[in-house]
Amino acid sequence: MKAALQNYQQRMRRVLDYIDRHLDADLDLEMLSGVAVFSKFHFHRQFTATFGLSVHRYVQLARMKRASYQLAYMDAHSVTDIAMDAGYDAPDAFARAFRQRFGQSPSSFRTSPDWEPWLAAFGPFDNARSKLMQKTFSPADVTIRDVSPIRVAIMEHRGDPATLGATIQRFIAWRKAAGLHPRTSPTFNVWRPVSPGNYSVDLCVGTNQPIEANGEEIKPGEIPGGRCAVLRVVGYTENLQPAALYLYRDWLPSSGEEARDFPIYCQRLSFFPEVPEHETVAELFLPLNSLL
Repeated sequence: MKAALQNYQQRMRRVLDYIDRHLDADLDLEMLSGVAVFSKFHFHRQFTATFGLSVHRYVQLARMKRASYQLAYMDAHSVTDIAMDAGYDAPDAFARAFRQRFGQSPSSFRTSPDWEPWLAAFGPFDNARSKLMQKTFSPADVTIRDVSPIRVAIMEHRGDPATLGATIQRFIAWRKAAGLHPRTSPTFNVWRPVSPGNYSVDLCVGTNQPIEANGEEIKPGEIPGGRCAVLRVVGYTENLQPAALYLYRDWLPSSGEEARDFPIYCQRLSFFPEVPEHETVAELFLPLNSLL
Protein backbone atom coordinates (compact mmCIF):
# COMPACT_ATOMS: atom_id res chain seq x y z
CA MET A 1 0.00 0.00 0.00
CA LYS A 2 2.77 2.44 0.93
CA ALA A 3 4.69 1.63 -2.25
CA ALA A 4 1.57 2.25 -4.34
CA LEU A 5 1.02 5.64 -2.66
CA GLN A 6 4.65 6.63 -3.22
CA ASN A 7 4.35 5.66 -6.87
CA TYR A 8 1.18 7.74 -7.22
CA GLN A 9 2.85 10.77 -5.59
CA GLN A 10 5.94 10.38 -7.75
CA ARG A 11 3.81 10.43 -10.89
CA MET A 12 1.99 13.56 -9.74
CA ARG A 13 5.29 15.21 -8.81
CA ARG A 14 6.52 14.40 -12.32
CA VAL A 15 3.58 16.40 -13.70
CA LEU A 16 4.51 19.48 -11.64
CA ASP A 17 8.14 19.22 -12.76
CA TYR A 18 7.02 18.90 -16.37
CA ILE A 19 4.85 22.01 -16.06
CA ASP A 20 7.79 23.95 -14.58
CA ARG A 21 10.03 22.95 -17.48
CA HIS A 22 7.46 23.59 -20.22
CA LEU A 23 5.57 26.75 -19.24
CA ASP A 24 5.85 27.96 -22.85
CA ALA A 25 4.32 24.77 -24.26
CA ASP A 26 0.70 23.74 -24.82
CA LEU A 27 -0.01 22.07 -21.46
CA ASP A 28 -3.32 20.41 -22.20
CA LEU A 29 -4.96 17.58 -20.27
CA GLU A 30 -3.98 14.90 -22.76
CA MET A 31 -0.31 15.88 -22.64
CA LEU A 32 -0.15 16.06 -18.83
CA SER A 33 -2.12 12.87 -18.24
CA GLY A 34 0.40 11.14 -20.48
CA VAL A 35 3.27 12.51 -18.36
CA ALA A 36 1.58 11.08 -15.26
CA VAL A 37 0.65 7.85 -17.08
CA PHE A 38 -2.96 8.24 -15.94
CA SER A 39 -6.15 7.93 -17.93
CA LYS A 40 -7.00 11.30 -19.47
CA PHE A 41 -10.63 10.67 -18.50
CA HIS A 42 -9.78 10.67 -14.78
CA PHE A 43 -6.58 12.74 -14.61
CA HIS A 44 -8.36 16.09 -14.18
CA ARG A 45 -10.25 14.87 -11.11
CA GLN A 46 -7.16 13.15 -9.73
CA PHE A 47 -5.10 16.33 -10.07
CA THR A 48 -7.78 18.49 -8.45
CA ALA A 49 -8.27 16.02 -5.61
CA THR A 50 -4.53 15.89 -4.96
CA PHE A 51 -3.67 19.58 -5.22
CA GLY A 52 -6.92 21.44 -4.56
CA LEU A 53 -6.61 23.24 -7.91
CA SER A 54 -7.65 22.32 -11.43
CA VAL A 55 -4.90 21.66 -13.96
CA HIS A 56 -5.88 24.80 -15.90
CA ARG A 57 -5.81 26.97 -12.77
CA TYR A 58 -2.48 25.54 -11.67
CA VAL A 59 -0.84 26.22 -15.05
CA GLN A 60 -2.26 29.76 -15.07
CA LEU A 61 -0.79 30.47 -11.65
CA ALA A 62 2.58 28.96 -12.58
CA ARG A 63 2.78 31.23 -15.62
CA MET A 64 1.61 34.25 -13.64
CA LYS A 65 4.24 33.61 -10.98
CA ARG A 66 7.00 33.58 -13.57
CA ALA A 67 5.54 36.71 -15.16
CA SER A 68 5.40 38.57 -11.85
CA TYR A 69 9.03 37.65 -11.07
CA GLN A 70 10.09 38.84 -14.52
CA LEU A 71 8.28 42.12 -13.97
CA ALA A 72 9.69 42.73 -10.51
CA TYR A 73 13.23 41.47 -10.93
CA MET A 74 14.17 41.34 -14.63
CA ASP A 75 14.06 44.74 -16.36
CA ALA A 76 15.34 43.30 -19.64
CA HIS A 77 11.97 41.67 -20.33
CA SER A 78 9.32 43.96 -21.84
CA VAL A 79 5.72 43.73 -20.67
CA THR A 80 4.73 42.54 -24.15
CA ASP A 81 7.29 39.73 -24.08
CA ILE A 82 6.22 38.72 -20.58
CA ALA A 83 2.57 38.66 -21.69
CA MET A 84 3.40 36.39 -24.61
CA ASP A 85 5.48 34.09 -22.39
CA ALA A 86 2.52 33.84 -20.01
CA GLY A 87 0.33 32.52 -22.82
CA TYR A 88 -1.60 35.68 -23.74
CA ASP A 89 -2.07 36.77 -27.34
CA ALA A 90 -2.09 40.48 -26.49
CA PRO A 91 -0.71 42.68 -23.67
CA ASP A 92 -4.21 44.04 -22.95
CA ALA A 93 -5.57 40.59 -22.09
CA PHE A 94 -2.55 39.93 -19.90
CA ALA A 95 -2.99 43.30 -18.16
CA ARG A 96 -6.67 42.59 -17.40
CA ALA A 97 -5.88 39.17 -15.98
CA PHE A 98 -2.94 40.51 -13.99
CA ARG A 99 -4.98 43.37 -12.51
CA GLN A 100 -7.86 41.04 -11.65
CA ARG A 101 -5.49 38.72 -9.79
CA PHE A 102 -3.15 41.21 -8.09
CA GLY A 103 -5.00 44.53 -8.07
CA GLN A 104 -2.28 46.26 -10.11
CA SER A 105 -1.42 46.66 -13.75
CA PRO A 106 1.78 44.93 -14.90
CA SER A 107 3.56 48.27 -15.36
CA SER A 108 2.51 49.44 -11.89
CA PHE A 109 3.65 46.15 -10.37
CA ARG A 110 7.01 46.51 -12.12
CA THR A 111 7.69 49.93 -10.60
CA SER A 112 6.03 49.53 -7.20
CA PRO A 113 4.72 46.02 -6.46
CA ASP A 114 2.20 45.51 -3.68
CA TRP A 115 3.32 42.16 -2.29
CA GLU A 116 0.48 41.43 0.14
CA PRO A 117 -2.19 40.81 -2.57
CA TRP A 118 0.48 38.90 -4.50
CA LEU A 119 1.12 36.59 -1.54
CA ALA A 120 -2.60 36.08 -1.02
CA ALA A 121 -3.17 35.27 -4.70
CA PHE A 122 -0.49 32.58 -4.65
CA GLY A 123 -1.63 30.99 -1.39
CA PRO A 124 -3.56 28.16 -3.15
CA PHE A 125 -0.64 27.62 -5.54
CA ASP A 126 1.90 27.35 -2.71
CA ASN A 127 -0.42 25.01 -0.82
CA ALA A 128 -0.71 22.81 -3.91
CA ARG A 129 3.06 22.61 -4.34
CA SER A 130 3.68 21.87 -0.68
CA LYS A 131 1.53 18.74 -0.78
CA LEU A 132 4.14 16.75 -2.69
CA MET A 133 7.21 18.97 -2.60
CA GLN A 134 8.07 18.48 1.08
CA LYS A 135 11.59 17.14 1.15
CA THR A 136 12.96 14.66 3.64
CA PHE A 137 16.62 14.75 4.58
CA SER A 138 19.05 12.25 6.08
CA PRO A 139 22.50 12.53 7.69
CA ALA A 140 23.99 11.44 4.37
CA ASP A 141 22.78 14.75 2.86
CA VAL A 142 24.90 16.80 5.29
CA THR A 143 28.60 17.41 4.77
CA ILE A 144 31.03 19.28 7.02
CA ARG A 145 33.05 21.86 5.18
CA ASP A 146 35.79 24.31 6.13
CA VAL A 147 34.63 27.67 4.81
CA SER A 148 36.80 30.72 4.13
CA PRO A 149 35.64 34.11 5.46
CA ILE A 150 33.66 36.12 2.91
CA ARG A 151 33.46 39.91 2.78
CA VAL A 152 29.94 41.01 1.87
CA ALA A 153 27.78 44.03 1.23
CA ILE A 154 24.57 43.83 3.25
CA MET A 155 21.04 45.15 2.79
CA GLU A 156 18.96 44.40 5.88
CA HIS A 157 15.31 43.39 5.89
CA ARG A 158 13.58 43.80 9.23
CA GLY A 159 9.91 43.39 10.11
CA ASP A 160 7.01 42.06 8.07
CA PRO A 161 8.02 39.11 5.85
CA ALA A 162 5.24 40.15 3.44
CA THR A 163 7.40 43.14 2.40
CA LEU A 164 10.53 41.06 1.75
CA GLY A 165 9.84 41.15 -2.00
CA ALA A 166 10.25 44.93 -2.04
CA THR A 167 13.59 44.66 -0.25
CA ILE A 168 14.74 41.98 -2.72
CA GLN A 169 13.74 44.25 -5.60
CA ARG A 170 15.83 47.11 -4.18
CA PHE A 171 18.72 44.76 -3.50
CA ILE A 172 18.73 43.49 -7.09
CA ALA A 173 18.58 47.04 -8.48
CA TRP A 174 21.44 48.12 -6.22
CA ARG A 175 23.72 45.21 -7.10
CA LYS A 176 23.04 45.73 -10.81
CA ALA A 177 24.11 49.37 -10.45
CA ALA A 178 27.19 48.22 -8.53
CA GLY A 179 28.10 45.66 -11.23
CA LEU A 180 27.82 42.72 -8.82
CA HIS A 181 26.20 40.09 -11.03
CA PRO A 182 25.19 36.78 -9.39
CA ARG A 183 27.40 34.85 -11.82
CA THR A 184 30.53 36.57 -10.49
CA SER A 185 29.51 37.77 -7.02
CA PRO A 186 27.92 35.14 -4.74
CA THR A 187 24.54 35.71 -3.11
CA PHE A 188 23.86 34.94 0.56
CA ASN A 189 20.96 35.22 3.01
CA VAL A 190 21.74 35.39 6.73
CA TRP A 191 18.81 34.87 9.11
CA ARG A 192 19.18 36.90 12.28
CA PRO A 193 17.61 35.83 15.60
CA VAL A 194 14.76 38.17 16.56
CA SER A 195 11.81 38.24 18.91
CA PRO A 196 8.70 36.18 18.04
CA GLY A 197 6.52 37.78 15.39
CA ASN A 198 9.39 39.61 13.74
CA TYR A 199 11.45 38.62 10.74
CA SER A 200 15.07 39.50 10.12
CA VAL A 201 17.27 38.56 7.18
CA ASP A 202 20.39 40.09 5.67
CA LEU A 203 20.56 40.07 1.86
CA CYS A 204 24.26 39.83 1.05
CA VAL A 205 26.53 39.84 -1.97
CA GLY A 206 30.14 38.75 -1.74
CA THR A 207 32.55 41.48 -2.82
CA ASN A 208 36.02 42.82 -2.06
CA GLN A 209 35.21 46.10 -3.80
CA PRO A 210 34.71 49.36 -1.88
CA ILE A 211 30.96 49.65 -1.30
CA GLU A 212 29.09 52.51 -2.94
CA ALA A 213 25.68 52.80 -1.27
CA ASN A 214 24.14 54.91 -4.09
CA GLY A 215 21.33 56.09 -1.81
CA GLU A 216 20.57 52.66 -0.34
CA GLU A 217 21.19 51.51 3.21
CA ILE A 218 24.11 49.24 2.45
CA LYS A 219 26.77 48.29 4.95
CA PRO A 220 29.92 46.17 4.81
CA GLY A 221 30.20 42.94 6.75
CA GLU A 222 31.74 39.52 6.81
CA ILE A 223 30.49 35.96 6.93
CA PRO A 224 33.13 34.34 9.16
CA GLY A 225 35.10 31.33 8.09
CA GLY A 226 35.24 28.03 9.92
CA ARG A 227 33.63 24.63 10.05
CA CYS A 228 30.04 24.41 8.81
CA ALA A 229 27.46 21.70 8.34
CA VAL A 230 26.24 22.12 4.77
CA LEU A 231 22.91 20.90 3.41
CA ARG A 232 22.31 21.28 -0.31
CA VAL A 233 18.69 21.84 -1.37
CA VAL A 234 17.69 21.34 -5.00
CA GLY A 235 14.31 22.59 -6.17
CA TYR A 236 11.67 24.86 -4.65
CA THR A 237 14.19 26.82 -2.58
CA GLU A 238 11.83 29.68 -1.70
CA ASN A 239 11.00 27.95 1.58
CA LEU A 240 14.16 26.67 3.26
CA GLN A 241 12.54 26.32 6.68
CA PRO A 242 12.18 22.50 6.48
CA ALA A 243 15.89 22.18 5.67
CA ALA A 244 16.89 24.56 8.47
CA LEU A 245 14.67 22.70 10.94
CA TYR A 246 16.27 19.42 9.92
CA LEU A 247 19.76 20.80 10.61
CA TYR A 248 18.83 22.29 13.99
CA ARG A 249 16.30 19.78 15.29
CA ASP A 250 17.45 16.45 13.84
CA TRP A 251 21.01 16.55 12.57
CA LEU A 252 22.72 18.73 15.21
CA PRO A 253 21.57 16.84 18.36
CA SER A 254 22.63 13.49 16.90
CA SER A 255 25.90 14.68 15.36
CA GLY A 256 27.91 15.35 18.51
CA GLU A 257 28.69 18.82 17.12
CA GLU A 258 27.98 22.20 18.71
CA ALA A 259 26.69 25.24 16.87
CA ARG A 260 28.98 28.25 16.64
CA ASP A 261 27.86 31.75 17.61
CA PHE A 262 26.81 32.83 14.13
CA PRO A 263 23.35 32.35 12.60
CA ILE A 264 22.44 29.84 9.93
CA TYR A 265 22.82 31.21 6.40
CA CYS A 266 22.45 30.10 2.82
CA GLN A 267 24.19 30.65 -0.49
CA ARG A 268 21.82 30.81 -3.43
CA LEU A 269 23.46 29.17 -6.43
CA SER A 270 20.67 29.53 -9.00
CA PHE A 271 17.51 31.57 -9.21
CA PHE A 272 13.93 31.38 -10.46
CA PRO A 273 12.87 32.44 -13.12
CA GLU A 274 16.35 32.14 -14.71
CA VAL A 275 15.96 28.39 -14.17
CA PRO A 276 12.73 26.42 -13.53
CA GLU A 277 11.77 26.26 -9.86
CA HIS A 278 12.60 22.59 -9.51
CA GLU A 279 16.17 23.33 -10.71
CA THR A 280 16.96 26.13 -8.25
CA VAL A 281 19.81 25.31 -5.87
CA ALA A 282 20.70 26.64 -2.42
CA GLU A 283 23.16 25.49 0.22
CA LEU A 284 22.38 25.95 3.90
CA PHE A 285 25.33 26.52 6.25
CA LEU A 286 25.12 25.82 9.99
CA PRO A 287 28.32 27.20 11.58
CA LEU A 288 30.00 24.73 13.98
CA ASN A 289 32.58 25.04 16.74
CA SER A 290 36.12 24.12 15.88
CA LEU A 291 37.40 20.66 16.78
CA LEU A 292 39.39 20.63 20.01
